[in-house]
Amino acid sequence: MQPAMHDTAAAATAIEAVYFDGKTSRCHHVTLSADRRNACLAGDVCGTWPLAALRVSERVSNGVRRVTFPDGAYLETRDLAALASLLGATGFRDGAVVRMQQSWRGPILALLLTVAVLAAGYQYAIPAAARMIAFTLPAGVTLQIGQGTLALLDRHFLSASMLSPARRNRIVSRFEAIAARLPDVPAHAIVFRKSRIGPNAFALPSGTIVVTDEIIALAGSDDAVMGVLGHELGHLRQRHLLRRLIQGSATAALGSLLFGDVSSIAAGLPTLLLDLAYSRDAERQADDEAIALLKSAGIALEPFAHLFERLEARAAAEGGAGNSYLSSHPASGERVARIRAGR
Repeated sequence: MQPAMHDTAAAATAIEAVYFDGKTSRCHHVTLSADRRNACLAGDVCGTWPLAALRVSERVSNGVRRVTFPDGAYLETRDLAALASLLGATGFRDGAVVRMQQSWRGPILALLLTVAVLAAGYQYAIPAAARMIAFTLPAGVTLQIGQGTLALLDRHFLSASMLSPARRNRIVSRFEAIAARLPDVPAHAIVFRKSRIGPNAFALPSGTIVVTDEIIALAGSDDAVMGVLGHELGHLRQRHLLRRLIQGSATAALGSLLFGDVSSIAAGLPTLLLDLAYSRDAERQADDEAIALLKSAGIALEPFAHLFERLEARAAAEGGAGNSYLSSHPASGERVARIRAGR
């Protein structure tokens, strides 16, 4: 009990209570009175105690309320209104936590605070942790994830490329010559597939960049294909796909990091690839990689920008993007303009 520090006595009407000594079950009938300094008992038990030495239980809507004494004895009363009046006359105030609990504002404030903490964790803490884990996973782990995912995709969504070996070699040779000009190029390998899911390209955590015949055909030129490959190399450098996957299965990812079991991560990756929408920041970072690569080789940016316009037109004609490159790399007028401007 925290009394206000006043010298003026403020006696209040005594209230009836039941007193227990804390040692036996026998109850004693008493009356409790108090001023701004002391609490007094009269009846079966008599005594005076400093208010500061007593503890008062929290207010409740019904039942009893308890006042506990320094020696462990306590009294109980059901006259809650009278006790509240007596305590008010002494200058007593419930603690901040109790006052918050007794007010409708308290639960609402607690709920808002909880939501804010969870939102901050989702927006900042989890992405930061996902980035750390993604860049900490051993190469053997990411290789296992990538190989397992590609094997699964080959069984259900992809088939052997119909492009001629000469065309594939020309694309790979040109891209590798360009990529060699950039600093810190991540280890990668380009593979070609025919797709049952529309024009697409994606970079697996293992470093494999998968390019479909359909997106090469839609690109219209190898200049645009260089932009697509540069963009996927950017996703690979930043480990965007792995970070996205870890954010969606943080517990499983942490277990994989600690115990080397990547099955839970690998199982969710094919589904993620088919229903992936990179964040705006991730797309901007990957676009920057593609722009830097094209500029380093003196390749115009227009074919790469025009590819997104073609994808958008194709999606509109089909009534939706489906599982095409556009669904995982959403285009916008602002983004296309940014690519054309080279920034």
